[in-house]
Amino acid sequence: MAKFYNESEEMYLETILRLKEHKENVHAIDISNAMNFSRASVSRAIQNLKNKGYIIVNDDESLALTKEGETYAKAIFDRHLTLTKFLVSIGVNEKVAEEDACKIEHVISDETLEKIKEYIK
Repeated sequence: MAKFYNESEEMYLETILRLKEHKENVHAIDISNAMNFSRASVSRAIQNLKNKGYIIVNDDESLALTKEGETYAKAIFDRHLTLTKFLVSIGVNEKVAEEDACKIEHVISDETLEKIKEYIK
């Protein structure tokens, strides 16, 4: 996967993807609440993601991932799930594994991730 090398962008895309699993329409306030970020920070990030072509802001101000944005978001979330599963499998507490996976998912190489996937199969 080509990576953003930008943890902030990755976190926003992953958050939008995860919110869409539970809500049909995701708005900036939903992201703000989920990430515990100010509305102003979220607005700047949304504009940045929109300018890069990763999201669309609909007429009702709801957010949608573009095809490219969704591909990236799913890849990031897959990294998160894989790393969490791996860490739990080696005895890390689930809450700690979840938190650590969230940090590691942004810096781990594709090669290492693939080896972890092979290992946990």
